[in-house]
Amino acid sequence: MKIIAVGRNYAEHAKELNNPVPVGSPVIFMKPDTALLKDNKPFYHPDFSEDIHHEIEIVLKVCKEGKHISEKFAGNYFDEIALGVDFTARDIQQRHKEKGLPWELAKGFDGSAPVSNFLPKAQFADLYNLNFKLDVNGQNRQTGNTRDLIFSFEFVIAFVSKYITLKKGDLIYTGTPAGVAKVNIGDRLEGYLEDQKLLDFYIK
Repeated sequence: MKIIAVGRNYAEHAKELNNPVPVGSPVIFMKPDTALLKDNKPFYHPDFSEDIHHEIEIVLKVCKEGKHISEKFAGNYFDEIALGVDFTARDIQQRHKEKGLPWELAKGFDGSAPVSNFLPKAQFADLYNLNFKLDVNGQNRQTGNTRDLIFSFEFVIAFVSKYITLKKGDLIYTGTPAGVAKVNIGDRLEGYLEDQKLLDFYIK
């Protein structure tokens, strides 16, 4: 199982970090399987960063192996979705970006990819009108809707599969809307997909 993630897939998020909005192809990075955090277990704040940001995202679960997948058929390669958080050590990321270095240490650390239980995509009438949000300590921080995606789920699957074979069980984090911010020890994070609370965990 591998975790593939899309950066800057919502224009307003790219702008809030003063990053260019991608054109033509998505920004792709990966996290190791040790980043996965399931069952609403607490996230333990690492001591190597003083600026860990939350990024709430829709997550796709790949349901069959594929490579060089046509965008036309890419929807057949995932059948479940979930909510996830892409925790990012923003201070480390900034230092690495300034030096032209990869992001892995800022993105792939242990526990940096919380994910909820998965739901069948068939239960949603329109995958491109999904409301999702993140509350921190009862206050809304991020609100998004999949209609604002720059690159669709199918485009991302097709694009990634040109380079990396997708296998059953792989997870794709599809990008975060605006509103990312620092988390602190003691914070409670609650994530909602439509009216369902799927994430509810603490920072320790």
